[in-house]
Amino acid sequence: MAGSGEESKKLQLYSYWRSSCAFRVRIALNLKGLEYEYKAVDLLKGEHRDPEYLKLNPLGYVPTLVDGDAVIADSFAIIMYLEEKYPLRALLPQDFQRRAINYQAANIVSANIQPLQNLAVLKYIQEKVGPNETTPWVQSHIRKGFEALEKLLKDYAGKYATGDEVYMADLFLAPQIHAAINRFEIDMDQFPTLLRVFEAYQELPAFQDAMPEKQPDATS
Repeated sequence: MAGSGEESKKLQLYSYWRSSCAFRVRIALNLKGLEYEYKAVDLLKGEHRDPEYLKLNPLGYVPTLVDGDAVIADSFAIIMYLEEKYPLRALLPQDFQRRAINYQAANIVSANIQPLQNLAVLKYIQEKVGPNETTPWVQSHIRKGFEALEKLLKDYAGKYATGDEVYMADLFLAPQIHAAINRFEIDMDQFPTLLRVFEAYQELPAFQDAMPEKQPDATS
């Protein structure tokens, strides 16, 4: 596994450039202004199954965050850890209702869309059902999730998903919409609220610097 950055940096992020879960965490780190060492885990080469990596993350997924003696796997857990330990630049609103909407939007992505498009699932469908069935499978689940998100956010969205400040929901939406457009050929005109907030993310350095193609392990 290749790394970049100075070895003296406290935070280490084990990441794969194309992982939307790692993408979320990169945005969070950027928004909070936290420097970190990027530790690349090549999923296509099977580096996530390396015994040394499995000691950090027994599931063998990315991302994993190392903060001194703390080792946190799972993007949701990492983001909550960062929010609680490094409260500067809050990722959750003070209003309890809007906070709940952020949790709900994040969970729609993290529990009901993204797991159904990850490499292990797509490989299984390709092998067990057929190589031409993976894209329709992913598209159907993305559209179902996006339809729910459109309905959920229509009364809360401002410039961003739940108002005029970037919050947790945006961290989960940006990578998922990016993947929908660039990997899975989803027509976003069906989802005007999601498309509008995604276009707003393009203006934010914290989001742009976290883009897959800007990561040190990115390939064409």
